[in-house]
Parts: sequence; C-alpha cells; structure tokens
Amino acid sequence: MANAEEIQRIKKLAWDLRADIVRMIGVGKAGHLGGSCSLAETVAALYFGKMHFDPKALHDPNRDRFLVSKGHSVLVQYAALVELGAIPREEMGKLKTLGGKLQGHPDMMTPGMEAVTGSLGQGLSIATGMALALRLRKSPARVYVVIGDGELAEGQLWEAAMAAARYKLDSLTAILDRNRIQATGPTKEIFDIPNLEDKWRAFGWNVLNVDGHDVGPILDVLDKATAIKGGPTVIVADTVKGKGVSFAENTAAFHNGAMTREQYDQALVEIEESRRMVQ
Repeated sequence: MANAEEIQRIKKLAWDLRADIVRMIGVGKAGHLGGSCSLAETVAALYFGKMHFDPKALHDPNRDRFLVSKGHSVLVQYAALVELGAIPREEMGKLKTLGGKLQGHPDMMTPGMEAVTGSLGQGLSIATGMALALRLRKSPARVYVVIGDGELAEGQLWEAAMAAARYKLDSLTAILDRNRIQATGPTKEIFDIPNLEDKWRAFGWNVLNVDGHDVGPILDVLDKATAIKGGPTVIVADTVKGKGVSFAENTAAFHNGAMTREQYDQALVEIEESRRMVQ
C-alpha cells in the first residue's frame, strides 16, 4: 500500500500534467482536452510511481512499455515525459506543428513513444505483440496500454483480447478509461456495451475496478495487476472526461475543442487551485 507522502506527490503531479495539457493546446487551437485530463492520475501513477522507466535510458530493453491506444489522448503522456525531462519543455508550444516533435497522435519521432497509435482498436493488438516478444526474450518488462470506452466498438480490440488471454499474457495490463463520453456524445447513446466487466471476464481476462481519480487506490490496483499470474488484466477506471476543468467536464464538445482566451486562463486557475488543495 502506498504511503501518504507518495500519494500526495503523485496527486500534485497529476495536476501538473493537466496544466501542461492546457498549455500545450493553447488558445484557439483544437486539442483533445477531455480524454487527456481524464487520464492524469493514472498516467502520473504509472510514470512516477510504478513503471520501470528511466527517462535517461529510453531504449533500455527491460523498460516497461506504455501505450495510449486512444492516441488522441497522448497529450497526457507528452506531459509526463516533459515533467520527467525526456521531452524538452519548449516543445509544448509546438504541438501539432511541422517543426515540432509533438503531434496530435503518437509518432515514433517523439522521445518515449513505443508505437504509432490513434487508429482506434489497434493499440491492444500492438501491446499484445510486445508482451509476446518480451516473453520470448525472458524480459521482466511489463506492458501497459490505455484504451477508451468509445474505442470498445472496434472489433480488432476484441480479437486482441482473445489472443492475449489465449497466450496467458500476465505481463499485459490494459487500463480502460471509462469516462462514458466519446467524440460526439455519451457512449451509452452511440454504441452501448453493457456489463463491461462480465464481457472482459468472458474473454478470459482478470478484471479490477478503480476510481480513476483516486491516487491511492490506483497505486494499489496496479500492484494487484502485477501480482496476478496466468493471464492478462484489465483495470476498469471510472473517470470524468475533462476532469479538473469545469467547462470541459462531461462535455463532448471538449473531446476535441478549442479554448477561448478566457477559458484557457480559467482552466489554469482552476487547476492551480485544485493543486493547492492536495493533502
């Protein structure tokens, strides 16, 4: 179980990631604020608490791998890599520009990226292949992959789920960002998939649940996933789309929306206030 000091440190880092996301998007430029902010605690817990990952040794063969299958939310991964020093901070101002290293979806030219993702449904297949390759090399590395609840409508994802269970890939952990809103509205109205936990169990996965914004339980559930042997694990993380930015929370418009100057300033103020309240 994580101690109080570690939990507080990671909570603050999660708010730092949200501030970086807002600064990357900037004013008047569309960016995926909602789904990036919903992952802040999970990504902070992984990069700053649980993963074997050295920002000075990005190609260490025994590093843990982290992929964002819903690649539009890669801004939160960029933010973590900036805070770790793997990506220069000045690159944040060049998001989605020809001269910048940070594109709208993961690209292998960006330090710390493990795969090109964003064609929805493919990330779990890539992660499954990585886990198989690491097993062949007898590597202790783990593979973590974030998938979206809207992404679950993709058939390839379920093919990968079957394969991962068939090959008993216990080094593979999927994290389902269940924020219940996709690009054009609530997932329940667009492509409802009921009984998600039972569905994953039926596909042969171990299933864990967590509040995706509660750092202590997130750290604990990641430990539980590591301890489970004999098959892959999915962590169903209940989150709020746009968490921490009041005008973006639970709002499909900020799946990929542009902020006005007033909204930009408001977002940074709200995030800083929340960071100061961390105990």
